[in-house]
Amino acid sequence: MSLTNAQYDTIIHQYEMKQLKSRRDAEQRLAYVYDHIPSYRELDESVASVCVAQSKKMLAGDSDALEDLRDSLAELSGRKAQLLEDFGLPADYLEPVYECPDCKDTGYVNGQKCHCFKQAMITLLYEQSNIREMLRTENFDTLSYEYYEGEDLSRFRSAVDTCRKFIQNFNSDYHNLFFYGTVGTGKSFLSGCVAKELIESGHSVIYFSATGLFDLLSRNSFDYKNREELREAYSELYQCDLLIVDDLGTEMTSQFVTSQLFSLLNERHIAKKSTVISTNLSLEELRNRYSERIFSRISSNYLLCKLSGPDIRIYKKRMMNRK
Repeated sequence: MSLTNAQYDTIIHQYEMKQLKSRRDAEQRLAYVYDHIPSYRELDESVASVCVAQSKKMLAGDSDALEDLRDSLAELSGRKAQLLEDFGLPADYLEPVYECPDCKDTGYVNGQKCHCFKQAMITLLYEQSNIREMLRTENFDTLSYEYYEGEDLSRFRSAVDTCRKFIQNFNSDYHNLFFYGTVGTGKSFLSGCVAKELIESGHSVIYFSATGLFDLLSRNSFDYKNREELREAYSELYQCDLLIVDDLGTEMTSQFVTSQLFSLLNERHIAKKSTVISTNLSLEELRNRYSERIFSRISSNYLLCKLSGPDIRIYKKRMMNRK
C-alpha cells in the first residue's frame, strides 16, 4: 500500500488525536476516583513510596528486594481494585480505552501496520478520490453484459479483461488505459471498476472530470491568491498511484489546455504513474482536437479500449418507464 507523505501524516495525526483523547478520558476518570474515593489516592502515593524504598534496598544489595517489591505492588493493586469494586466501579475503570485495542491506537503492531491503519488508509483514499458515491454502483459487482451484443459485446468483454489484468499487474507492470467510443457504452463505468479495486488494495486514486481537471490546472496557474491552498491538490495529480480523467473533450479546448494536458501526461509517464482516460472522441477527433504530441503519447503508451453500442443510460431509463 502506498501513501504520499501528506496522506501518511494525515492518518498519523488522526492516531495522535485518538491517543490524546484516551489520555484525557483516563485523567478525568482518575480525577473522579480521587474526588469520591480519597483512600485511592493514598494507595497510589503508597505505590510510589514502596518503589523508592525497595529500589534503595536493591542498590544496597538486598537480594530479596525485587521479590518484595513485586509482592507489595500486587497487594496494593488488589486493594485498589477492591476499592473500585466497593464503590460500584469495574476493576478496569482506570485502564485506557482504545478504539483499537490491538494496536492501542498507535496504528502499528510489532512494527507492522495494524488492520485499523489499513482501513484508515482505504477510508482516506476514498475521501480523496472524489468518487466515493459513484463507486457504490459502478464496480465489478454490478457489471453486466446484458446491454451488449455482437461486436459491441466482444469489445466490452475485451475491455473488461484488460481492466482486470491492469489491476492484477498494477504493482509490477506500468500501464495506462484509454477508453474511447460512443456515448453511454461503459467507459466511465470501467474506470470506476478499476478505481474501486485499486483503492480497496490501498492505492491512491484521484478522479477528475476533464472540466474539473483543467479548472484546477488553471486556478493553480493564475489564482495567485489561493495558490497555497491549491498546491496539495495540484501535487496529487502527479504523485497519486492512478489518475482518472473522465470525459476528455468536454472541456473548452485552448492552447493552455493542450500544453497542460501534455505536461501532465508526460510527467506521469516519466514517473511511471498510471493514468486512465475516457472520452467520447474518436482517435481521429483526438488527434485533430489536441496536438500530435498528445495523440502520439496516448497511442504509444496507453492500452486502447474501444467501446460501442447503444447508450446504456437511455436504455435503462426506457426499461424503468416500461415498468
